[in-house]
Amino acid sequence: MPWRSILTLSMLASVLLMGSAARVVAEDPAPQAAHNSPIAWYTDYAEAQRAAQLSEQMLIVFFHDPRFPDAYNDYLATLEKNEKIAAAAENFVMCKLPVDFEVVTPPAEGSTETEHARTKLLSHPAFEEMHEHTGVAFIDYAHTQSKFYGHVVNVFPFKSRFLAPDRLLVMMDLPEGSLTQRTMIYAVLTHPEKPASAQGQFDPTLASETESHSQYQANIRVQGHHRWESRFHRINALLGRGLMSQEVVAESWPGQDLVEAAEECVHSWRQSSGHWSAVRARQPVFAYDIKRGRNGIWYATGIFGRR
Repeated sequence: MPWRSILTLSMLASVLLMGSAARVVAEDPAPQAAHNSPIAWYTDYAEAQRAAQLSEQMLIVFFHDPRFPDAYNDYLATLEKNEKIAAAAENFVMCKLPVDFEVVTPPAEGSTETEHARTKLLSHPAFEEMHEHTGVAFIDYAHTQSKFYGHVVNVFPFKSRFLAPDRLLVMMDLPEGSLTQRTMIYAVLTHPEKPASAQGQFDPTLASETESHSQYQANIRVQGHHRWESRFHRINALLGRGLMSQEVVAESWPGQDLVEAAEECVHSWRQSSGHWSAVRARQPVFAYDIKRGRNGIWYATGIFGRR
């Protein structure tokens, strides 16, 4: 995946904390619980971001198109009526913004410019995988010691469908990880046949290995278990505990976005009895990742530690 898609929001955070972003609903920066909603919604990104940092919680942003409010309002109402969503939302900072929401950036230090610039939030490189669509984005302010702190760690563009409440709950319960890792885990967990490999323990060692091999496939633009013989023995030694590593790989169709590509790779594994037997089994430890090559194809890797 291009580096731009997992950029930290720290640069944007510093900008937002220096200046105020555009208000879209209320001047009061506190979250709004309209119509007795069980979910307290922020309508200003800077304030939501500050709240997430202070509370050390994930920030979930719902981007909507103000030109077509009815379907979106109905969707949010469905979420608000869902008791599981409402309960889970208490552990997150929830924000809703229009797709054209702008942040205000001061002139660069040393610049001769005097005017503050207005930049569309969805145009920031951190939101690249949203493709400026309506949808949902998760930013991790919960794991303060993680290298993913301040990064976008999930996206779901509403290109042809909303994110169903049961799938939103899955996304809200994913382990700490990168955008690509969490998207692959989401795709496995939401497959209709409910494969169990991602119900075990997400392993940092395997996460590093899946990231590395997915990136290698993307770099050479060829799917495969490249150098598996040597990697197999090295991974086994790193895992210990009598665990033996097993790997699955897949690739997407060209031009698919991240979520589509992840779901396509899981579908591809479903077509292979050998791959599917590993993906559907409950594994003691696991990791998944996916990276995009310059050819527009995403390359996925899953590695398990089995007994």
